[in-house]
Formats: sequence, structure tokens, C-alpha cells
Amino acid sequence: MGSQVHYLPLTPALFSILVFLFVGLIILIQLRILRYAYMKLGVGPRAAMFLLFGSLIGSYFNIPVTVLPGAVRSGQVIDFFGMQYVVPLVQQWPGTVLAVNVGGAVIPTLMSTYLVLRYQLWARATIAVIAVAFIIHSMATPVHGLGIAVPVFAPVVATAILAFLLSREYAAPLAYIGGSMGTLIGADLSKLDKISGLGAPVASIGGAGTFDGIFLTGILAVLLAGIASPSQPRPAW
Repeated sequence: MGSQVHYLPLTPALFSILVFLFVGLIILIQLRILRYAYMKLGVGPRAAMFLLFGSLIGSYFNIPVTVLPGAVRSGQVIDFFGMQYVVPLVQQWPGTVLAVNVGGAVIPTLMSTYLVLRYQLWARATIAVIAVAFIIHSMATPVHGLGIAVPVFAPVVATAILAFLLSREYAAPLAYIGGSMGTLIGADLSKLDKISGLGAPVASIGGAGTFDGIFLTGILAVLLAGIASPSQPRPAW
């Protein structure tokens, strides 16, 4: 399989929108307009930029876990809910490669674990993840040739509101934890049994179909929660 398991989850045009968003956030951070939002998350501006950049670049890389036998599609662009997702061009493919996306799964999991441990949000984080997972699960749809896909913007609002309801003081970290982990669990992990037979050459957990949702719910929901949060936890980095 080699390098064929690595590919951008979105079309270049849509991925460039996320890059543009990233550049805009860098400018706002440098102007200190969003400085306190990230401080409430528990990271400094440099760490925040590293987190965003790592998520974007990491979305290209998938870590193969296993192979599910079956015929697969190749070299297509799938339209779902206004978004376009890439089905990679593959040759001599053994079946659906189940993989873990670095930018959409590994980095959010590590960051969420850090936030739970830093702020000891065990109970509230569990509630946030379960609630968001339930919402996302109801929206997640098996898509032939792609895997599991999720509508992009509704989870952002749901995550931000839920984080405020659970704790205004820790709304920002709860938004990140609930948005990212809730999407991973509600979409990809809870519907692993639906992947076989969809004909996706690579079914990436946190990748195509859910990466945009994870990026936006994990990052934008943090901004929505953090900017309006009344308190200001000290940054870790």
C-alpha cells in the first residue's frame, strides 16, 4: 500500500479554506485579539498555533490498523452535505484499510487527555463527550466510497452550548474535549461495523468525512467558548 494511504481528506479548494482559517487565526493571535481565548484553554499562543498547524498537516497522514476485505472505489470525489471528500487513487488494493488519522484523531486525543488531567475534568468531560457523541451519532452517515461522514457546522454550536451549560469557567477545554472526542466516538468508533461493504479504500478514524467536523468543533467551539468565558485559567505553555 505504501504511501497511498496518505492523502488530503478534502479537495484542495476546501482544504485551502481551512488553511485560510488557520492563517487568519494566526493573525488574530499575533494581534492578541484571541490571546485570552487560548489562555482559557490552557495553552499559550505558540502552542495554539502548533496545535492548529499539527492538526492540518497531520490530516494528510494515516496510520494503518487492519484491512477489511472487499471491493473498493478509487480516485473519486464524494459530495456530502455541501462538502467534497477525496477518495484516493489506489492500485492493487486488498480491501478497505482501517486507519487512524494523525491530525483528526491522534493529536485531538493527546490534547484532550492533557486538558482532562490538567483541569481534573473527569465527570464534566465524560458528560460532554457522551452528549456530543450522541448528537454526532444521530447525524453521522455511512457514505459509499468514503466511510462515515458528519455534517460540519451543527456540532460546533451544540458543543459550545453544552460546554457553557457544564461550566462557564472551563467552557473552553470542555468544548475542545467534547467536540473532538465526541465526534470521534459518535461518528467513527461507534459505527465501525458500518464500514465494511462501503467500498472505501481507506476508512480513516478522524480522517475524510469527519476531519473537518473535528477541526471545526475542536477549534472553533473553543474560540466561541473561550472568548466569552468569564475566568482565565493560567496557560500551561
